Amino acid sequence: MKDISQIMRQAQAMQAKINEAQKKLEAMEVEGSAGGGLVKARISGKNALLGLTIDPSLMVAGEQEILEDLVKAAHDDARRKLEDAQNEEMKGLSGGMGILPGFKMPF
Repeated sequence: MKDISQIMRQAQAMQAKINEAQKKLEAMEVEGSAGGGLVKARISGKNALLGLTIDPSLMVAGEQEILEDLVKAAHDDARRKLEDAQNEEMKGLSGGMGILPGFKMPF
């Protein structure tokens, strides 16, 4: 049976790794696109919209629904990419710990 102080040191080391991973995840930035790259959305690791680029060719009167759909699609693409990147980052941290698939950090 392990000594309680050794268990505490392991728990502190794991907490430090989790804190480091959380900061790295929050600092991530990803870009999603739609319409063949005509609309691009850039988001942070906290899902905040950092930037939106719209090709001028889409600025046509009466076509606002198409543009709205492309903006939503670009944002959704960015969110999927962010989730994939965060899941990949967490694989290294959770290796061997038995964390359930789909587990999300509380932020």
